[in-house]
Amino acid sequence: MVDWQMIYKQAKEWVVEAGDLIKKSLENELTIETKRNAKDLVTNVDKEIETFFYHKIQSSFAEHRIIGEESKGHDISDLSGIVWIIDPIDGTMNFVNQGRFFAISVGIYEEGIGKIGITYDVTRDEMFHCLSGNGFYMDDKRINTLKPFKMDEALIAVNSGLMMENRSFDYKIIHKLIRDARGSRHLGTATIQLAYVAAGILDCYFSTKISPWDIAAGRVFLNEVGGELTNFKGQELEVLERTSIIASKPGFHEIFFRDYLREK
Repeated sequence: MVDWQMIYKQAKEWVVEAGDLIKKSLENELTIETKRNAKDLVTNVDKEIETFFYHKIQSSFAEHRIIGEESKGHDISDLSGIVWIIDPIDGTMNFVNQGRFFAISVGIYEEGIGKIGITYDVTRDEMFHCLSGNGFYMDDKRINTLKPFKMDEALIAVNSGLMMENRSFDYKIIHKLIRDARGSRHLGTATIQLAYVAAGILDCYFSTKISPWDIAAGRVFLNEVGGELTNFKGQELEVLERTSIIASKPGFHEIFFRDYLREK
């Protein structure tokens, strides 16, 4: 039988240890490369932290599989067994340009079901974490089940690419949504924004081109507190797909698809 409490405790300890390594790296010069385009960055630290997790997991849980953003497990096409899905630094552009507002993200799944989620905001030393069925926490504070919200009181996070003409979504709908809301934000890190929705700090979050490691932790959080997470068509997400997302407190999806998409 799987000892999930032990895995949960160990994963949190490793995340904090990895965070300390990242903090120390801020004192050194970074090696920066691009991936798909000039805005898609990777550093030597991203790679080193992913390797750190790989060795830790392999030494303690050799039967577990690992998918990491930078290189590990990209040939994995199913979620049989126990799979760790890791983003060593979510918000690499923030890490490079600002030295803050980035996070380590770890999601652990069993047979495709999210069991553990951890998002660690490194420079704020703030951890969002959840063992499924045991509550969602911001550090030591347990977060209550989410409640519906009023649109004119909403704080919405939107990926900046959706604010202009794009191939994913009608940006005019996003403009109307923001006009109706109290305010909008774009933080530059998917895993923190998902944690903020689950914690009630944000009311909803729209993004496109989201990869499994961006949302592996966040979907565990949202499931635990009654949040909603779909693609732009309102469909449930496949864990391993690259997709668009709408994450929100309960009730928003019904309002959005009824009142906003109807006007398209």
